[in-house]
Amino acid sequence: MRIVSICPSNTELLGFMGLAANIIGVDNYSDWPNEIKDLPRLGSDLDIDMDAVAALQPDLVVASLTVPGMEKNITRLEERGLPFITLNPNSLEDIGNNLLKVGEATNQQALAEAAHRKYTQFLEAFSTRSRGLTARPSLYWEWWPKPVFTPGGKNWLTEISALAGGCNVFAEDERASVKTDWEDVRKRKPEYIMMVWVGVKEQLMKPETLEKRPDWRELDAIKEKRVFVMEESLYCRPSPRLLLGLQKLGALLHPDHFPAYDAKEAEEWLCQRVE
Repeated sequence: MRIVSICPSNTELLGFMGLAANIIGVDNYSDWPNEIKDLPRLGSDLDIDMDAVAALQPDLVVASLTVPGMEKNITRLEERGLPFITLNPNSLEDIGNNLLKVGEATNQQALAEAAHRKYTQFLEAFSTRSRGLTARPSLYWEWWPKPVFTPGGKNWLTEISALAGGCNVFAEDERASVKTDWEDVRKRKPEYIMMVWVGVKEQLMKPETLEKRPDWRELDAIKEKRVFVMEESLYCRPSPRLLLGLQKLGALLHPDHFPAYDAKEAEEWLCQRVE
């Protein structure tokens, strides 16, 4: 089957399933797995060149609604009569269900079930391991600095935080994405600040800039240097690569409870073909 993926998280999900060899074109931002690096690029995930997609004659386009503005891609796919499915996960369970949805759409149910098993077993093992933790530090995840956007209770990062032995300071807000301000964040007194600005490379984020915000110097997270720049690719994309982000976060928050994070080992495990 010839598959086009027009969102990085969808490309990663296909790679985790072992379907990378079936992908014939991707959006500009897809960068995992390695097998897709030389494939045709079809534009920004918010503005896909549908003529280029049609020219590839795909059997299936895996589309997304995870970012506002992607709706126009769906409209254009419908206008051209291209075969597609749409993924729109907000939770870890949604991502698991998407593995099965893609398996059905590609007639690869056995492969999808194996990938789903690998994915859920990892989460279950981490859940069991984190259950015994009593000290759970509070975390503030910064998706964007001004206006402030941060994940709420219905987002995978709230689940990732809990599984890693922490707690998202916006967990009680039922929205998946919360628009707020610096003062609201300050009042919540996060013990850790995790910078994951969407669409911004890690090297361009400067933790010291947080000290310039009104009264933020008094936050324990800043005074005790618990501000971390985290990889967008491991935390902001709703795909199985979140499992790597979970491993890294657990080791950071509770180094005596979780094994040290080895990026190479973790990637090798993720890339192992599911059986």
